[in-house]
Amino acid sequence: MLPTPEQVRQYILDGLPCDHIEVQGDGSHFEAVIVSPAFEGKRLIARHQLVYGALGDRMKAEIHALSMRTLTPAEYSQADR
Repeated sequence: MLPTPEQVRQYILDGLPCDHIEVQGDGSHFEAVIVSPAFEGKRLIARHQLVYGALGDRMKAEIHALSMRTLTPAEYSQADR
């Protein structure tokens, strides 16, 4: 069974503290905007690794592709939405 965007959202929330998160997708391809204080001082690759860590084996088994925009709370408050 393919995961829903709501399930992917919850998977990320279960493993990463988030101030804001939006997930859209069709069951195998997802797009996410993730705002977390855990991203402070980290480069893009490290931020993505945190998200992949939160998703664990689900990235191999359930989720085919995840495009993400990872922001700190300060970056999100200044971002064009």
